[in-house]
Amino acid sequence: MEVTLSFDNGPEPAVTPRVLDILDTAGIKATFFVLGSKLAERERRAIAKRAHAEGHWIGNHTWTHSQPLGRIADGARVLAEIIETEGAIDELAHPDRLFRPFGGGGELGTHLLSPAAVDILRKEKMTCVLWNAIPRDWEDPRGWAEVALAQCLAQPWTLLVLHDLPTGAMGRLKIFIDRVLDHGGRFRQDFPPECVPIRRGEVTAPLEGYVTPL
Repeated sequence: MEVTLSFDNGPEPAVTPRVLDILDTAGIKATFFVLGSKLAERERRAIAKRAHAEGHWIGNHTWTHSQPLGRIADGARVLAEIIETEGAIDELAHPDRLFRPFGGGGELGTHLLSPAAVDILRKEKMTCVLWNAIPRDWEDPRGWAEVALAQCLAQPWTLLVLHDLPTGAMGRLKIFIDRVLDHGGRFRQDFPPECVPIRRGEVTAPLEGYVTPL
């Protein structure tokens, strides 16, 4: 059992530093998919800089996180959601320019990306990172760790989506990590290839299931 941890929707001053402390103690490197609008605040950007300095990867999770890109007809708005966030990340960006679309509840489907979004990712040579497990920690702050463990046990390599948000869920992060290790699992930072349909602008897997039809 191998597990890659990712955290969406931060950084949050009340949560993300504690998450970083837990990861540091456990010797785990993760990826933080941040909101561009949050990086506009000095305190939150400082947290992202700390994460980057400690070896975590910083990825783009749109500017507003208000609507899945596949449901936005305005190409200019789609462009702004991606490019403005990339500009805010700036020197903290991973060399592969990581981008995770907003799932609108964690579901994979054609709502994730629009044709305009795919064009932007390809032209900007960005990397689209999806997921294969989402324990819905925002809905079940106490029970998500057991759900996540079951998801990890069910497949050889899990790319897990968690949220460093002030829901109380990250109070269970250390428990989850300990349970994975107790089961002989190991943590890694890279992504399962099937979760990366676009890598540095090159399409590496069929996109039909993730893009709104024209």
